[in-house]
Amino acid sequence: MSKRNISRRKFFGEASCAAIGSTTLLSSILNLGMANSLSSPMVKPTGDYKAMVCILLSGGNDSFNMLIPNGDEYSEYTTVRSNLAIPQNDILGLNPITPGTSLGLHPAMSQMHELFEQGKVAFISNVGTLVEPTTKQQLQDGTVQIPVGLLSHSDQVMHWQTSIPQDRSNTGWGGKMADILQSMNSNQSISMNISLSGNNIYQSGDNAYAYSINSDTGGVGVLGYNDTDPFHQLLTSGVNSLLNQQYQDVFKQSYANIIKNSISSNEQFNEAIAQVDPFTTSFSSNYVSESLHMIARTIAAQEALGMSRQTFFLSIGGFDNHDELLNNHEELLTVLSTGLSEFYNALDEINMNDCVTTFTISDFARSLISNGNGTDHAWGGNAMVMGGAVNGKEIYGTYPNLAFGSEVEIGGGIFIPTTSADEYFAELALWFGVSAFDLPLLLPNIGNFYSVGSGDNPIGFMQL
Repeated sequence: MSKRNISRRKFFGEASCAAIGSTTLLSSILNLGMANSLSSPMVKPTGDYKAMVCILLSGGNDSFNMLIPNGDEYSEYTTVRSNLAIPQNDILGLNPITPGTSLGLHPAMSQMHELFEQGKVAFISNVGTLVEPTTKQQLQDGTVQIPVGLLSHSDQVMHWQTSIPQDRSNTGWGGKMADILQSMNSNQSISMNISLSGNNIYQSGDNAYAYSINSDTGGVGVLGYNDTDPFHQLLTSGVNSLLNQQYQDVFKQSYANIIKNSISSNEQFNEAIAQVDPFTTSFSSNYVSESLHMIARTIAAQEALGMSRQTFFLSIGGFDNHDELLNNHEELLTVLSTGLSEFYNALDEINMNDCVTTFTISDFARSLISNGNGTDHAWGGNAMVMGGAVNGKEIYGTYPNLAFGSEVEIGGGIFIPTTSADEYFAELALWFGVSAFDLPLLLPNIGNFYSVGSGDNPIGFMQL
């Protein structure tokens, strides 16, 4: 892999961001299929509001340098990681409520360390995509089904968004939640799924799609439409003339109606967020903070938008560090920790932290062994959850023994997950309002890991 030069502002953005007006317009068009669907289960409004913010750490987060052994196990860690180990004196020690393996955070995550100690952040350890519970012996014997395209970026990032790792699918579990819960929102013209990173699989259901916005202006729609300069007024007049015609061709007429509804939805969205009072919290000037600022503004406008349930999706690029891991990862975690802290503080201003849960996913973790100056693709890793409804100040799951040849290490410092992504997602979905008996509609393999009729939390990190 060639060494990459990284721009501080551009580093975190994805090429498919919602700043491209055509992407926003297309997602608005597709979303109308959901709004008009009669096949989705009907859920009565409850009067409460909940939002989930999914943050994809795109490329594979080196999460064993995010959540790090800080006690007796540090010697194993530093042996395996060699030149990529974080100095023990720099690690931010964690003090979980339940004693266990002594762990700490990367020194770049001081804000997340503070929120963890306040009980607002939790970590899920060695979580990953699984079809069924998997042991090292089963893997070696070939007696267990494993995810398609294991260690592949395109496959693994898909599996995290669909939770169907035995197959390749274009529908995500967030989209399926919208299929079930969209009717809770009094406004059916805007999807409950809002993306700051363009169209994505996670928010695509059988009928639901993402409504794409950008971090600057919110909804985009037709670029230049209704702007006051003469050229764009001429453009607006031309667009209106085309849309107001009556077409004999049913497809042309349907397309025109969809465009008109899309324009109306974008105007409605932008009018709602324009009424939001500025936050006292200041947000940093980068892609992550600016995107989280827009999400906070959208949440603040949820009543005006007629929303009881919303999901948000944000992809942060740059985690595929086959080279220059230490410097790149430090910068990424600094921006992530700072942005999440700003987001939490802004939600605190509007008393919405108990209503919003933010969680991370990633393609996979990274191999613990160094390839010289970076790491390669792996499997199980560590995830982070933040919010007022999180049972924080805890580390859930089983943090693995990092030594070579341990019971879950399959070579090169790659670990079989001991907690499934299904359990992780099931707990989030239950908090969001999905019935336990509807979980198999979202997560077809959930029965391999959790009894939906048990009444127990799948993991325990959410207040259900």
